[in-house]
Amino acid sequence: MQEPEEKKIALELLETEQAYVNRLHLLDQVFYAELMKEAKTGKTVPEEVVKMIFSNISSIYQFHAEFFLPELRKRMEDWNRTPRIGDVIQKLAPFLKMYGEYVKNFDKAVELITAWSEKSPPFQELIADIQKRKVCANLTLQHHMLEPVQRIPRYELLLKDYVRKLPPQAPDRGDAEKALEMIFMVAKHSNAAIAEMERLQNLWVVYQRLGLEDDIVDPSNELIKEGPIQKISTRNNSTSEKYLFLFNNMLLYCVPKVIQVGAEFQVHLRMDVEGMKVRELKDTEFPHTFLVSGKQRTLELQAR
Repeated sequence: MQEPEEKKIALELLETEQAYVNRLHLLDQVFYAELMKEAKTGKTVPEEVVKMIFSNISSIYQFHAEFFLPELRKRMEDWNRTPRIGDVIQKLAPFLKMYGEYVKNFDKAVELITAWSEKSPPFQELIADIQKRKVCANLTLQHHMLEPVQRIPRYELLLKDYVRKLPPQAPDRGDAEKALEMIFMVAKHSNAAIAEMERLQNLWVVYQRLGLEDDIVDPSNELIKEGPIQKISTRNNSTSEKYLFLFNNMLLYCVPKVIQVGAEFQVHLRMDVEGMKVRELKDTEFPHTFLVSGKQRTLELQAR
């Protein structure tokens, strides 16, 4: 007899989970454990660096090896009596929020591996030595570390497929649909964590370019647009190069610094977005001009 489609997908989930647990074992029990052991001798890198590289991989490994994989295995052995995995995945879903921390830390971890490989030859040698082992299958540490980042999207794809192949009256339908919804929410949570981290990093770079002025640095601000602009001086009919940063709550009117030591711009004026008005001007001598008027003052500007 042909195996039902949904069982094939459930078996694929079990097989990939087994391979995934092996990968986690390699990351946690081999790379992390051995690098940590060396770090404790004080010859390679500080222990803190090793901890920062591997983030919360130990918790992720334990959860999959000691809970999810055994539950899934038990379920597949018992498939003919209880053909369902939806309830097991529902138990798994809330714990996948642990991935937020790992995923958020991933880029930083890769940067640390590169930086310390250059700084500490013994660190680089130890990683190279582990990578030569058969268990690594000729792949780098960074490659193995990418696996947890890709795991949640993989669950989502497999489960979508599983739900699609379930017969309408299947006993697992309700649970599987609910599990899929939960996994989808976790994937969104993980993506939101990455997006938020990127937003803060970009914001910090902008603040550095502005010389880290106290009253401007605020993590809740959102940069909407930035770019060069010409300031029109009506007195002598000339223009001068300026630069604008538009945030959700303020417009920063800046002057590019000639000598860029530290900051790239000097903030000349900060205008509140609240109550600000923008009006286009029909000026034949200066095309693309507009007026920005706020509580603080009015500027006549020309775009490219």
